[in-house]
Amino acid sequence: MSKGKNTKHPRAGQEMTGAEMMIQVIHDEGVDTIFGYSGGAILPTYDAVFQWNDECKGQPVNLVVPANEQGAGFMAAGYARVTGKVGLALVTSGPGATNTVTPVRDAMADSVPIVVICGQVARTAVGSDAFQEAPVFNIMSACAKHVFLVKDESELEATVRTAFHIARSGRPGPVVIDVPKDVQNHVGIFRGEGLIPLRGYYRRLETLQESRVSKAQSKRFFQMLKAAKRPLLYVGGGVINSNAGDELREFARTFQIPVVTTLTGIGAMDTTDPLCLHMLGMHGTAYANYAVDDCDLLISVGARFDDRVAGVPDQFAANAKIAHIDIDGAEIGKVKAVDWHHVGDAKAALTDLLEAGKNIETNHAAWLKHVAKLKMDHAQDFNRDAELIQPQEVLEELNRITQGDAIITTGVGQHQMFAAQHLDFKRPRTWLTSGSMGTMGYGLPSAIGAQIGAPGKLVIDVDGDGSIRMNLGELETCTTYGVPVKVLLLNNLGDGMVVQWQSKYFGSRFSGSDKSLRKKDFVMAAKADGFEFARRVEEREDLSEALKAFVSFEGPAFLEVRVDKFAFVYPMVGPGQSYAEMQTGPHISSRDGGDSEAALDISDAF
Repeated sequence: MSKGKNTKHPRAGQEMTGAEMMIQVIHDEGVDTIFGYSGGAILPTYDAVFQWNDECKGQPVNLVVPANEQGAGFMAAGYARVTGKVGLALVTSGPGATNTVTPVRDAMADSVPIVVICGQVARTAVGSDAFQEAPVFNIMSACAKHVFLVKDESELEATVRTAFHIARSGRPGPVVIDVPKDVQNHVGIFRGEGLIPLRGYYRRLETLQESRVSKAQSKRFFQMLKAAKRPLLYVGGGVINSNAGDELREFARTFQIPVVTTLTGIGAMDTTDPLCLHMLGMHGTAYANYAVDDCDLLISVGARFDDRVAGVPDQFAANAKIAHIDIDGAEIGKVKAVDWHHVGDAKAALTDLLEAGKNIETNHAAWLKHVAKLKMDHAQDFNRDAELIQPQEVLEELNRITQGDAIITTGVGQHQMFAAQHLDFKRPRTWLTSGSMGTMGYGLPSAIGAQIGAPGKLVIDVDGDGSIRMNLGELETCTTYGVPVKVLLLNNLGDGMVVQWQSKYFGSRFSGSDKSLRKKDFVMAAKADGFEFARRVEEREDLSEALKAFVSFEGPAFLEVRVDKFAFVYPMVGPGQSYAEMQTGPHISSRDGGDSEAALDISDAF
């Protein structure tokens, strides 16, 4: 961490190159791992890493070199999500920097704190279309929380320190630093302190840090809660970012309020808790979506009413008053008008409300009974008599083995939704997925970053054949560094979610989504990259034993399971549809026993 105002840095006043200053600040900020790929414009900094590790006397910085820079960005994100610390990627100029655009935008969309340091051509060559030059500042400004182009070498040290501060503070996000090669080579005096004077940001941040739920706000909130007969907590990734999982659980249990979570909010509430209704939204559980339709007070904490949740906004929680807690004031009222709100940290807000409500008694027994019946009547299910292996049964069996204690990452597609629906998560920071951007190829590199951030934990990448192809080269990274990630590939020989949409909305014209003619042998590829455990399962009777062996293997392990191409994800709220039009498919009961029904009028039952 940065040194306090009254503590002089032990190396203050020493002469260093800009590259050496960056590595010193990185160390001060608590970085123990750099994910990155070298190149000409960043070579001075890579040399500084080498020298640091040669001279550091027991405090080396772990350097992980991926197959490409996109992998580095996603590894940094996986590390950040598991540890709660800022992840760091270090890449070169031009294509090295542009290869990180996707993970930067992904981190911005899911509020993940990473810093990406890019080499840049020398200042005298900037703007001349020099070799491996790209306009990083212009490109990244549209994607990141903040971007710095270091033009003044005297500001380099403070810039790096400020980047980490911005990435982790307020609503977390990615910060990019573009550092010309001559700035890295410049020799100057290390000060050991100081930030770039971004007065407006610091003022807003100070306001957020001081923001607490007032007595008047608390009174109004509990008036709404006491008047409500059917309250529901709608919980997003902001709860996990603020480390408010304990407070959220205490709040739900104290006031006996059931909980639905967004895709990125999974793990905030123990999914095995009776109060947890799991994920809501486009592919949320039927009972979660029915509960949203039935509730009369929706309490949103750290969630933003995105399109995969709110769908048709004026029909989302149409019968409910809305209370909204979020650290980003721009999210308040952006999609849904609210009846009560608080802008501030979720952990602090829930703590304040728990204190203010310690003498408040609520009785939601009838609502909880109703919700329990929803869970029983509309439980997740699938074709258990199918000839082919179903992806859901693979994950159910995996869940029996892991018992909700594994760290799970995913690619993007059907396997992602099946994992969200059928796996348990007992703690926050154990579910890592690309939520808002939906980036295929996220699963494997993020699993590597997660495993490095949580050594000794079981980390499993649940992936699809289409998604894993995007960053398949990172299999070698697992074996090169001995990272014991477990890769579970659900291979349906196609882009499953696209196939599902083409089946429903495009007359089963599978344009570009059929991978049955592809020649990739994933097991052979894993073996070629050094995986000692690499197996394929094609028969149901082999599944259980293979999964147990896969999970228990000590090193990196790869297990491919061939699954039914036409096992679709249900429930499904189609484009332009409300929850009342939710399609539950042939194996999940809807309210009328058919495919959909408008929300029941239950107001007289409570």
